[in-house]
Amino acid sequence: QVQLVESGGGMVQAGGSLRLSCAASGRTFARYTMGWFRQAPGKEREFVSAVMWTGGSTEYADSVKGRFTVSRDNAKSTVYLQMNSLKPENSAVYYCAASVLDGLRSKARDAYIYWGQGTQVTVSS
Repeated sequence: QVQLVESGGGMVQAGGSLRLSCAASGRTFARYTMGWFRQAPGKEREFVSAVMWTGGSTEYADSVKGRFTVSRDNAKSTVYLQMNSLKPENSAVYYCAASVLDGLRSKARDAYIYWGQGTQVTVSS
């Protein structure tokens, strides 16, 4: 069992930055691929980014490439999402999640077995 708690959300103006954190419980954090998803009102939850447990490689949605950076600190059981050059359309609830899969499979919502409660990100124009 893994429990995930997100933090770092808030309100920021367009062009600004936020850094989300997701702290995980349990001693097997290093064995999980960690993903970030987001869900805006009236829309489906969509993939944002993931960092693999195998070698630490990363995946990004095309819409955030070059602006968002995902990283993990296995010693702290924490995954981060640095979000720069934020746009109003990035406003959503951001969720972190844990998966035993990796690679391109990490982009699939159903690949994840543990989810956090989410943190709200609001970008004003």
